[in-house]
Amino acid sequence: MKWQGDSRRRVSGGRIIRSRGKRKFEMGREAADTHLAPVRSKEIRTFGGNRKMRLFRCDVANVTDPATGKTRKCEITTVEGNPANQYYTRRNIITKGAVIRTSLGSARVTNRPGQEGTINAILI
Repeated sequence: MKWQGDSRRRVSGGRIIRSRGKRKFEMGREAADTHLAPVRSKEIRTFGGNRKMRLFRCDVANVTDPATGKTRKCEITTVEGNPANQYYTRRNIITKGAVIRTSLGSARVTNRPGQEGTINAILI
């Protein structure tokens, strides 16, 4: 688990004395790190009883052609680039903004696969 509460330090570097400890709602989860492999996903419960689909592995994407406006389901061949982290490219990890090679050509991922359960992309 990952704690996402406020820092124990001020902006100036001085220490803040807490009036309370950590709370459960301040806890986060590890990133899904969606890999290029046959689809594997899991539904998780989030704050307020809502649901998210964690996409751990995926090899298909909904690719939209901006010229025609049509969307097709395509196989993902590889990850060409990822501005979030150069090592994600080497490990074939798909995040929002990643450039993927599909059967239609290169496409940029427009959604957050680790939180939405699908990969949506637009041709570039």
